Amino acid sequence: MKLIVIDYDAGNTANVLRALNKLGVEAELSADRNKILAADGLILPGVGAYPTAMAELEKRGLVTAIKEAVAAGTPLLGICLGMQILTEKGLEHTETAGLGFIPGICREIPIKIDMPVPHMGWNDLTIQQETPLTDDLEGQSVYFVHSYFTDVPDQFIDVTADYSIKVPAMIHKDNVYGAQFHPEKSGDVGLGILEKFVALCDK
Repeated sequence: MKLIVIDYDAGNTANVLRALNKLGVEAELSADRNKILAADGLILPGVGAYPTAMAELEKRGLVTAIKEAVAAGTPLLGICLGMQILTEKGLEHTETAGLGFIPGICREIPIKIDMPVPHMGWNDLTIQQETPLTDDLEGQSVYFVHSYFTDVPDQFIDVTADYSIKVPAMIHKDNVYGAQFHPEKSGDVGLGILEKFVALCDK
């Protein structure tokens, strides 16, 4: 099985690769269009800003490659910023078009008393709908670091966490999945999610 972690200077790639290695999965970090199109599964990591991420993907010619792979049925998992850019557009710094796989807009988390932004730390999960990645996640705690959230219709929200608002923690549409938190930094719970994604790619 070929699993590609998409390389666009996203920041947390080393941790993602380390987590996959812990699961015994050989994943390759690559920005090669042909490798992306030939992969059995894709992971789009991310730390940083929405406009910068999209500009880098465009610069490397990866937007069309990712869209072609997804259209062909390849499972894709976006992590943190990688999940945010699955939406139609983001409002971070400037309005920016996203990959458009999941309807919705990436917006800033509202600031409330005692709930500073960025939302940083461990939060419990609540399942909204079952997917191949949500088994045993109810009430489990995972690690978040983000200032923006994906404002998407309820039908695409799989898991939420409460922080100022009901934060979409996992979203999906068809073969495209997103995790707002960092599975690679969320201990055994996070490793379990990555393991379920790998199993999805291996079908």
